[in-house]
Amino acid sequence: MSQNFGPVQGQGKPDPKPALGDASAAIGNTADALAGAARSPADPCVQSLLQAARYYGMELNAEDYRRVPGDAAATAASLSAFAQECGLWARAVRLGWRQLIRLYDGGPVVLLFKDGSAGLMTGGNPDQKIVMLKDPLSPASDPAMPVDEMRLAQVWSGEAVLVRANRGIAESEAPLSMRWLASLVGRERGALRDIGIASLTLSFLTIFPPLLVMTVVDKVLTHHSYSTLALLSTVLGIGVIYETLLGHARRMIVLTVGTRLDTKLNLHIFARLLRLPLDYFERHPAGETMHKVGQINKVREFLTGKLLTTFLDLFTLLVLLPFLFYLDTTLAWMVVACSGLIAVIILAFLRPLRAMFLNVVTAETNRAAVLGETIFGIKTVKSLAIEPQRRALWDERVADAGKWRMAFGRLASWPQTLITPIERFMSIGIILLGAYLAMTDATGYAVGALFAFMMLSMRVAQPLVGLARLIEDYEEFGAAVAEAGSVLNRPLEMDAASGGLRPKFAGAITLDDLSFTYGGTKVPALDRVSFSVPAGTMLGVVGRSGSGKSTLARLLQGINRDYSGFLKIDGSDLREINLRHLRSSFGVVLQDNFLFRGSIRDNIIAGRPGLTIDDVVKAARLAGAEEFIERMPNGYETYIEEGSPNLSGGQKQRLAIARALIQDPRILILDEATSALDPESEALVNANLNRIARGRTMILVSHRLSSLTECDQIMVLDKGRLVDIAPHRTLLERCSIYRQLWAQQHRHLDTQGSRHAAIAPTLVQGD
Repeated sequence: MSQNFGPVQGQGKPDPKPALGDASAAIGNTADALAGAARSPADPCVQSLLQAARYYGMELNAEDYRRVPGDAAATAASLSAFAQECGLWARAVRLGWRQLIRLYDGGPVVLLFKDGSAGLMTGGNPDQKIVMLKDPLSPASDPAMPVDEMRLAQVWSGEAVLVRANRGIAESEAPLSMRWLASLVGRERGALRDIGIASLTLSFLTIFPPLLVMTVVDKVLTHHSYSTLALLSTVLGIGVIYETLLGHARRMIVLTVGTRLDTKLNLHIFARLLRLPLDYFERHPAGETMHKVGQINKVREFLTGKLLTTFLDLFTLLVLLPFLFYLDTTLAWMVVACSGLIAVIILAFLRPLRAMFLNVVTAETNRAAVLGETIFGIKTVKSLAIEPQRRALWDERVADAGKWRMAFGRLASWPQTLITPIERFMSIGIILLGAYLAMTDATGYAVGALFAFMMLSMRVAQPLVGLARLIEDYEEFGAAVAEAGSVLNRPLEMDAASGGLRPKFAGAITLDDLSFTYGGTKVPALDRVSFSVPAGTMLGVVGRSGSGKSTLARLLQGINRDYSGFLKIDGSDLREINLRHLRSSFGVVLQDNFLFRGSIRDNIIAGRPGLTIDDVVKAARLAGAEEFIERMPNGYETYIEEGSPNLSGGQKQRLAIARALIQDPRILILDEATSALDPESEALVNANLNRIARGRTMILVSHRLSSLTECDQIMVLDKGRLVDIAPHRTLLERCSIYRQLWAQQHRHLDTQGSRHAAIAPTLVQGD
């Protein structure tokens, strides 16, 4: 049996992962070791997942999978996380045979075996009680093997990974709107049905106390019936217990529904925020964005609070209102008329309140923008001593917001002022009128009915008034949706999480008649640029300010994709490549890099959380950061605060280089990456450039031409046009712009020998 089933288990365990090298190895070997660390061998578990993804039309790269440190083999959880990162729906589950065989026609299922290998279930036959398993490492032409429950149980403990095409992609594309929010609430219809049933039951229970009071007044007190009083007390006690338990259950369901809605809303909002293009954040103040997105809290409060409360109150209204008409038609109509009058007053003020509230929103947004800008730029504020100016601006924004808040409050006070006497009449006046009618016996009902009406009238009036106020709250809710939507409903980055090609990059770059113009300007940042470099090239990019150097780096990262012409990587047009796959294959170091709060180690492995400390050390050594990290109090566990106050600019830059290198990118972009380095650190990084560039394409954007002399090719840009591309020595001979830039930066070397000694200044001595 084991011989027949042997191939299904895979071709044995894969060879162990190649060692990364000794920690004391030379820096040149470190680059090779780091490159080796990013590769994954032919793991049957990973290959099973890749074949399952291929079934749904997605090509995944095994090298993107990172095994969790300490795990001897791939786990269901790590495989599921990897599939989800790549845009698939995946779940790590534990199944029994009966559950597994029901999935025979639901697509491939990855089964993880006890020995660390895996198999792919491609089908089955419930009648014959077999499933079809395929070895993921066997040729594609090999057929799947039939396996029954007993044979499978020998190698399989129940761990599996379910994989599906991600149906949530369309939902993540949905804009924030009233319709989407309605669909979000509608998905909880099962829980809402339970809440409705509980509320309806509780509404009927609220009738019993007034009925009992009416019976006590009209029957017990009149006839002095102790037995009836005891019976009514027992019924009341049972009703109270039942109402207490049912009320607790309803509150728990409401809490669950509210938490679900809150969670789904926040997940959707954050996902859309992350998918906004970078140029949006570059053109809008962070404080403004944070304030507008923060309005989603009002949306959440409305959905999980006021809307649910009113929804529940309606059940009370549907039950109690007919009972009020049963008790007294005249008084019931008066309750309804007063509630309708309240609704009319609120509706009459809606339009002016809406217009006033827009002014409040604008003032609050401007105030938040000043606050956010001041916090994010506090270093500049302190260094320039412009606290008074910022305080004056803040005072102006606060005064403006306070002015509109005051105006809105004055206007909003009028409907409340007009409503208050009507509410008091509903709570007291109607009862007094009922007492008068009872005393004159005009209606013919007993005193007990009046007591029952008194107890129930406000329970009916409250939902009617609440329904009218909900319209007023809806205006604020709508304004909050519109404000958050003004940020979140902007066009997202072009492809979805699972869209686009995922090629295996080597690093060849080709530009063919590429032109790009930023929005709001007619002058192209890049104008018909064409060049091609093979994989493994060290390419320097130079030019005067505004020549298009950083624009080229942005286009390569897919930040801007509305260019004309062609930009290809290894023959694939960049616009057709999946954005996440593209950027994870790039390493980017900017002039000003952001470090997250956390340890140095966490910052270096931010993009590869599964890597070990050995990988961190090797990346730091290659970036020239090892020497200062080891001098830190806690080494790689040294904590970095927000803004990195305990690091110099050069140290931050070297950590950013290490963070880019640890991903072993096929293409590395250094955009003015050495500009913040001191001469010693710059010399260290420049000395390592050849080792850093080994096995990858590297693009160095720099004003300092001395750091580009070892590049294979240097391209010279001027006013968005490609002037020349050649090695350093060739450019010195034939490119006037490059020669001029070189002469400006090395003028001191030419004049050092002929410079005359300056006369030393003398200090004027006092008497």
